[in-house]
Amino acid sequence: MNLLENPLVRPLLEGAGPALPRRKQALEILGAALAAVDPYQAVRQALVFDRATNRLTVGGRDFRLDPAGKLIVVGAGKAGTPMAQAVAAVFGDRVSAGLVTVKYGYGPEQVGSAGPIRFREAGHPVLDEAGIRATTEITGLLEGLTERDTVVAVISGGGSALLEEPVEGVSLANMQQLATALLKGGATINQLNTIRKHLSRVKGGQLARLAAPAQVIGLLLSDVVGSPLDVIGSGPTVPDTSTFQDAWAILERLGLTGDNAIPGPIRDYLQKGLAGEVSETPKPGDPLFEHVFTYIVGDNRVAALAGLEKARQLGFNTMLLSTFIEGEAREVARVFCGIAREILASNGPLKRPACLIAGGETTVTVRGDGLGGRNQEMALAAALALDGLENVLIVPLATDGSDGPNDAAGAFAEGDTVRQARALALDPFDYLQRNDAYHFFEKTGGLLKTGPTNTNVNDLTLVLVW
Repeated sequence: MNLLENPLVRPLLEGAGPALPRRKQALEILGAALAAVDPYQAVRQALVFDRATNRLTVGGRDFRLDPAGKLIVVGAGKAGTPMAQAVAAVFGDRVSAGLVTVKYGYGPEQVGSAGPIRFREAGHPVLDEAGIRATTEITGLLEGLTERDTVVAVISGGGSALLEEPVEGVSLANMQQLATALLKGGATINQLNTIRKHLSRVKGGQLARLAAPAQVIGLLLSDVVGSPLDVIGSGPTVPDTSTFQDAWAILERLGLTGDNAIPGPIRDYLQKGLAGEVSETPKPGDPLFEHVFTYIVGDNRVAALAGLEKARQLGFNTMLLSTFIEGEAREVARVFCGIAREILASNGPLKRPACLIAGGETTVTVRGDGLGGRNQEMALAAALALDGLENVLIVPLATDGSDGPNDAAGAFAEGDTVRQARALALDPFDYLQRNDAYHFFEKTGGLLKTGPTNTNVNDLTLVLVW
């Protein structure tokens, strides 16, 4: 993906002055990272289908499709459109039917189809009625399948919110209130998904249960730190290693077990689960999964390594810091700034010019009433820590192009960002305290807007030191 040709990015380069060449280099590096996890190409490379023999190879494992059986394609996530289009390109008219749910604005033009595969758009990160309706359509496609049939499930980041049918007694409003409380409380994606799996009819291996006895092949584009299969998209096709006890323990740690912290029907259902009054999700060893195979087609590490290769081509010394970065966004920002300062002071742990890339997903504990996202907040905290420091550029990026409830993917933090803000009579610390990084960078010209990238492999943070 060439971000330099993206019309949404051009305003970021206009008037950048001396910083322009450095911003361009950053965009080249990030563009190479995004291109490496293009969902369409990732799926095409993962699937090899021999129509003459009906043999399918997925990630080195062979399967046979029954010529008399159906091939159903289902799924959900921000990358659902290109992933499903790739499946359609591989199998052609062999596909019997399909339905994939994507985030609003992430569907094919006019939300059309890929052969017999249809698309529905729905809400993310908070579930909405459109998501529930689409899931009902998906589960309908799985009814009555036999062992002669095959289901291909394409799951990517956002799938947890986009593929959902709550358990009996829990309403859409209940689920929306829960998601809002968890996000504001600073819950990680793993914690959020653990709870959602125990309030759902499709998560935590239960989509595979609905498809049984059909053969199920899950294709995953990971947006989860470390890529645990049972967490990506809340694991609809894999055994669930979490329990009701785990879900309740998360609420306790976040202080959300009080009478008014979460909706009563959700609390009641989880407590029934603790008491063994409702069934657990299917666990490892369940015979159900003997006919299920799940494969990761792309993840954060693939993107980070591609970004580093581009940086090497541009003349940087490079280092992958980690793809397991988690924690409060503003605190993580200070760590990155500390590493940059060390490079400036001692030319270590990497000689200049240096490019370091870190992957993962941070969180924000919302205390103010501002607008922003974890990557914008990280950039604002970094700008404060870099105040007056030359030759450093830090760019946190949401790889899906949407960093929270706004149209930015991240922001540029430089040593003169705070100086520019004060010249405009802006108080950067006040913006940080109010969690209002979006409006801060909107006024200082640092917002990075890519539009939907149609991929999603967590976040990347680029640290450049000259």
